Amino acid sequence: MTTPRTLCLRLGALMLVLAASGAARAQDKPVELRFAHWLPAQHSLAKTGFEPWAKAVEAASGGSIKVTMYPAQQLGKAPDHFDMARDGIADMTWVSPGYQAGRFPLFAASELPFLMANPGGGSAALDAWYRRYAGTEMKEVRLCMAHIHNGTLHSKKLITEPGQIKGMKIRPANGTVAQMVTLLGGTNVQVSAPESRDALEKGVADAITFPWDSLISFGIDKVAKQHIDFKLYAASFVWVMNPGFYDKLSAGQKKVIDAHCNNEWASKVGVAWGGWEDGGEGKIEKMGGHTITRLSPAQLDAWRQAVAPMTAQWIAGADKAGADGRAVLESLRSELKSRNAAY
Repeated sequence: MTTPRTLCLRLGALMLVLAASGAARAQDKPVELRFAHWLPAQHSLAKTGFEPWAKAVEAASGGSIKVTMYPAQQLGKAPDHFDMARDGIADMTWVSPGYQAGRFPLFAASELPFLMANPGGGSAALDAWYRRYAGTEMKEVRLCMAHIHNGTLHSKKLITEPGQIKGMKIRPANGTVAQMVTLLGGTNVQVSAPESRDALEKGVADAITFPWDSLISFGIDKVAKQHIDFKLYAASFVWVMNPGFYDKLSAGQKKVIDAHCNNEWASKVGVAWGGWEDGGEGKIEKMGGHTITRLSPAQLDAWRQAVAPMTAQWIAGADKAGADGRAVLESLRSELKSRNAAY
């Protein structure tokens, strides 16, 4: 039987533990985590992913980890963000590995067309799958998480058939989508997301692969008025940390980072940002002046068949890199199926 005295003693002991924990956190040396990305500060991912993550880290660390954001390419160009984390120019960066085609051949599997059906389950599957390979393929940095969004084709003129890509100039989302453009007879215009509107306005590009809401964030909706309503591809991203920054953290601070660099957070970001991006379609539909085309089953099948050779190309590339490409891809598909995220 628990007496009032026993209860008081237990509460007192608990308060001492909590006080000791708070004191330990208070004694942690304050550190600044410089987080660099290349999106506008008001971008949907900043609001649904970066900022909630930063606030959660600061709260869990008792304020000893202060996250400072460097958006809009302030510390370096979009394709350089992986090396920025590696070299300590930033402590953490948001990276599109596909901006450096061929550098991360295993990760590129996640960019194959008609593979991922939704960004929440797709992000959780990608993150769980890639943790097996990141230590080798991205060994210069510390992986925090991986996630995706889905995107489609936006253009100046109506496109419904893959054969129409021949002769067109298209800005691809990543290196794998660039392979698709080449396969279909188009020419790639290699510019980063922040440079895309300018390329379309000047006629350097005729079309772009992009998610829905970011089309608005980057002002590309002012130029591209034709859109296809299907998930053509996934754009995949990683948050990576400079290993030296992590190593200098206290044990308690490392636990905080580890608790915010996991599969749960990958899923959260995928659900929040992916849902926001997909919701951009409705915003564009209400604007007026835009045409959103929904493909027939026959048209959709034509796209599937046209891009099917890309899977064999990826497997061959992975084999060349020393992996069993077919087995690696099957393991990703298995992760997707387990989360109801397979196309």
